Amino acid sequence: MSSPHAVLERTFKLTAFRPGQEQVIQALLAGRSALAVFPTGGGKSLCYQLPALLFDGLTLVVSPLIALMKDQVDTLTALGIAAARLDSSLSKAETQAIYDGIFQQRIKLLYVSPERLKNERFVQRLARCNISLLAIDEAHCISEWGHNFRPDYLSLADVARTLRVERVLALTATATPTVAADICQQFSIAPQDHIQTSFARPNLQLRVTPCTHAERLDLLLARLQKHPAAAATIIYVTLQKTAETVAAAINSAGLRAAHYHAGLTDDERELVQNQFMSGDVPIVVATIAFGMGIDKSNIRAVYHFNLPKSIENYVQEIGRAGRDGLPSLCEMFAVADDLRVLENFTYGDTPTAESLRALVQHLLAFDDEFDISSYELSNQFDLRPLVLNTALTYLELRGVIAAQSPFYTEYKIAFVRDAQFILTQFDAERAQFLERVFAAGRMGRKWLTLDMLRVPAQLNETKERISKALEYLAEQGWIELTVANLRQGYSNHCARLAPDSAAAQLDELSNYLAELFAQREARDIQRIHSVLGLVNNPDCLSRQLMQHFGETGAAACGICTHCRATKQQSPYVALPPVLPLTAEQQALIVALQKEAHPALQQPRQLARFLCGLPSPATSRARLKAHPAFGALDNISFPLLVAAAASS
Repeated sequence: MSSPHAVLERTFKLTAFRPGQEQVIQALLAGRSALAVFPTGGGKSLCYQLPALLFDGLTLVVSPLIALMKDQVDTLTALGIAAARLDSSLSKAETQAIYDGIFQQRIKLLYVSPERLKNERFVQRLARCNISLLAIDEAHCISEWGHNFRPDYLSLADVARTLRVERVLALTATATPTVAADICQQFSIAPQDHIQTSFARPNLQLRVTPCTHAERLDLLLARLQKHPAAAATIIYVTLQKTAETVAAAINSAGLRAAHYHAGLTDDERELVQNQFMSGDVPIVVATIAFGMGIDKSNIRAVYHFNLPKSIENYVQEIGRAGRDGLPSLCEMFAVADDLRVLENFTYGDTPTAESLRALVQHLLAFDDEFDISSYELSNQFDLRPLVLNTALTYLELRGVIAAQSPFYTEYKIAFVRDAQFILTQFDAERAQFLERVFAAGRMGRKWLTLDMLRVPAQLNETKERISKALEYLAEQGWIELTVANLRQGYSNHCARLAPDSAAAQLDELSNYLAELFAQREARDIQRIHSVLGLVNNPDCLSRQLMQHFGETGAAACGICTHCRATKQQSPYVALPPVLPLTAEQQALIVALQKEAHPALQQPRQLARFLCGLPSPATSRARLKAHPAFGALDNISFPLLVAAAASS
């Protein structure tokens, strides 16, 4: 076996490891699982890419972003490393070619999303492989205590056991001691294999500038005018409309900027990213959607036009500056009013108790096996898709339901070879089965459509047998196959309870979910307020950040605003006061309640609407065009809930 240093030089064209990398790689080569907590830009990817070349089996990499997977696969391929990604952008033929490469052991690294590992059939296929390493990027998403919990990550520990993975590498730039302990517990990582490097970035000058809402844009423009024209700069904002208005103001001032947010099309976002990477557009004004996976070393400034939603987000975002080691500026414009917007987003994410109870009642009513459409349930119970997925995952962890294979309800076939030719390729029993399948479809001009909710029962066959047969025909090139309308299968572990037990189960599970979401809300509100604590604490900003991630004994940086100010000059941003509602505001709430919109029946639904936070119900009812939508977006969400409940 080659040594790690030889592979580093020969394949990756590097002469030395960065801090922590070699320690992580040695733990993996010794057969142990590890957690790598490195700051953004600290070289986490090499920790699995290099040992993957020294292992006999496959390295499976879980990554949350298609764009990031694509960039990493392209980079590895350019280095002559056999890497591939499986995602929704690939064609059937491309997907099959990757499966062939995996099973023939030609592919060394396979990148997938965490959602794909919820697919039982995909996991069954992977079980045929020898998986030497499971690498989990953004591993803080595993932990409920983390700032960016994602329900699809919760099943990864079970998947690792199902696939008999030899070792696991969890990687993150933003794990607090609590989150790190949670990750280590889930993957049985020993304390000595929790490897964390320093969060100190001495080339970053951290600034906090308290100001008013009215002053902020002028301050930003004044800063930008002082930069060299081509200096790469990211400006983070909270709202999509803010990204657009700030970018427009920068362009009007004679500078070149683009905006970036989740409301743009994929092509529009890709164009902005490419222009920024090439330097054609030096300034991007963006929501937090921008920056993940961007490997641009010469970003000279990162501004937070709005307060970040947590210290973890702040560290991740400023970590994109100055990766080349040269001086870079990171400035936060601290406007107290931003807290209200961030709090309202968090409160708006919490589902109503009524929606949770209705969801649980719906699920408990199913027989042993059932399937759902997340899109349909999201609309039926007014739960955003992420909130619905989180609730379903909590019920899975509680043992109430268990996910089975997802499936598509509509299969469309176009015959490349005629049906009679296909039938002659099989024995009599299989040919008769396929003939019945073809006959059960509805023939259009080109496509034969099969309703997979109806056809299996009609033929007295399983969905699995029909889908496997059609996939085999597609693999042979005898048909074209497309699918639509994804549904997730589940088994109901509480089916057929006695009525009294079922009623008690409904109460218990509804309260369980409501309490979990209330706890998440409280933690997220605390994270928002921790940013204010960072701003108002006169201690060195850099040292405060390191302490947040468990790094003690750090010296003051000497260059941040806190270090350079006297105690009397230290920034201080007071919490905005919670003022009682005016008579006019109370009248608006009463008037909306009299309109009796079905989407605004519950106080929390009404508060969301008044804060300008859409939900599946308000979107379906086209209430975003209502003149009162977002009319009270500067008012405290709990105050609106209380007012709506008492009206």
